[in-house]
Amino acid sequence: MGTEAAYRRWGIKPLAAPPAPPATKPAGRAAAGGGVPVISEIPTKEKIVFLTFDDGAEKDPEFVTMMRELKIPFTMFLTDSAIRADYDYFKQLQQFSDGVQNHTLTHPNLRTLGAAAQKQEICGQQKKLKDRYGTMPRLFRPPYGNWNEDTRAAAASCGIEAIVLWRESMQITNMQYQRADKKLHPGDIVLAHFRGPSELKGTTMTEMTANLLRHIQEQGFTVARLEDYL
Repeated sequence: MGTEAAYRRWGIKPLAAPPAPPATKPAGRAAAGGGVPVISEIPTKEKIVFLTFDDGAEKDPEFVTMMRELKIPFTMFLTDSAIRADYDYFKQLQQFSDGVQNHTLTHPNLRTLGAAAQKQEICGQQKKLKDRYGTMPRLFRPPYGNWNEDTRAAAASCGIEAIVLWRESMQITNMQYQRADKKLHPGDIVLAHFRGPSELKGTTMTEMTANLLRHIQEQGFTVARLEDYL
């Protein structure tokens, strides 16, 4: 199936191809003081955004088909307690986007944990993801976006290069924006979740993703691969 036909099948228009990634990654440098940087957007003037999907509770086989056909880059931040019932589902998705990244073992609010417990949540998931998917994650997203200096120290000790937050989050049909202008900006990181009809008021994950892609395209943006920039 050609790209245009694939997009038609999912009820959306083809997104523009992203520009070639920069020769030197514009983000990922150490933060002030040498700590792990905390990033919500990538510095770029290109009209690109980055798609990230969190947790792993919903395991819709149609989403695998959608990503295979549309060939859209995306990054997964996975939690072991959500994915352990079906590790192989995410192995299928890894074929289309090798971005398997860390979202803790059990999805706690890290601010409520001490330094040792935070390290266990992050390093423990590093090992599990490396064992299951073959590569050690470089990126980490704290559950709920909650972190503190113990999180940065723990992440660094576990081999994490950047803590990744977001600028927009996809709900069911609309995005929630952090900025007052309610618009996408070049380099924004967009959050979505592996959620299904029980959490999306009857909407499937593929319908939610199609809505997300429409919002991106309507604002004149396309999708690039986060790991090419970070």
